[in-house]
Amino acid sequence: MRWRTYIMKLSEHTTSVLKNFASINQNLVIKEGKTISTMSAMKNIVAKAEVDEDFPREIAIYDLNEFLAALSLFTNPVLDFSENFVMITEEGKTGNSLKYFYSDPSVVTTPSSEITMPKTEVNFSLDSSDLSKVQRAASVIGSPDLVLEKNGVGSYLTVKDKKNDTANNYSLDVDVEGQGDYNFYFKVENLKLMPLTYDVKVSSKNISHFKSQTSNAVEYWIALEPESSYSE
Repeated sequence: MRWRTYIMKLSEHTTSVLKNFASINQNLVIKEGKTISTMSAMKNIVAKAEVDEDFPREIAIYDLNEFLAALSLFTNPVLDFSENFVMITEEGKTGNSLKYFYSDPSVVTTPSSEITMPKTEVNFSLDSSDLSKVQRAASVIGSPDLVLEKNGVGSYLTVKDKKNDTANNYSLDVDVEGQGDYNFYFKVENLKLMPLTYDVKVSSKNISHFKSQTSNAVEYWIALEPESSYSE
C-alpha cells in the first residue's frame, strides 16, 4: 500500500514539550497518536505529555536538538510526514524546504511500558513560582540536592548539599497531605520540569510523580535518591 503524507504545524505547547524532552534525552520516538513520551538514559526520569497534534505514525529522532534547530530555520514551519522523512517547508513558500530523515527506532531510547505508581505517602501542590525559586536557589548556591523533609512540625523543600552539613541551603515551606516523618531526596539535575504548576505524589518506594494542572497534561516520574527515608 502506498504511504500517504500528513501535513501539520506544531503548536507552541508541543514545541515547548519537545525542547523540554530534549533536556531529558536527545533521542525521541514519537508514536502514533497524541501522546509523546521519553526516558532518560539512566532510566531515572520518565516523562509523558498530551499534545494537540495527532501524529500519523511512529517517528524516531536520533538527535532531538538537531531536529529542533532544523525547525528554527523556518519562521512558520509546516511539516509533511512521509514514510522515511519529514519535509519541512515555510508556510506559503513551498520552495523553501528541508528534508529530515527519521532514525532507525532500534537505536533510539524510549519507554517500553507505562509506569504504575505504588502507594504514595505524601501529596502536595507545587506551583510554578515555587518551582522556579527552588531551581534558581540551587543554581545560585550551587547545591546538588533537593529534599522534601518533615521532622515533627512543618514540611519543607530544602535545597542543600546532603554530603556537607555546613554548606549553604535554601528552604521553602509546603502544604503537604500525608502522615509520618520523611526525608525524600532528589537530585536537582533530575528536576527537568517545564515551568508549570504540578500535583506531586511521593512514594516511600523511592519514586515520585509530577502531573501538571493543565488541560494538556505533562507528567514526570522521577526516581528518588537511595538515602530517602520514611517513618509513620
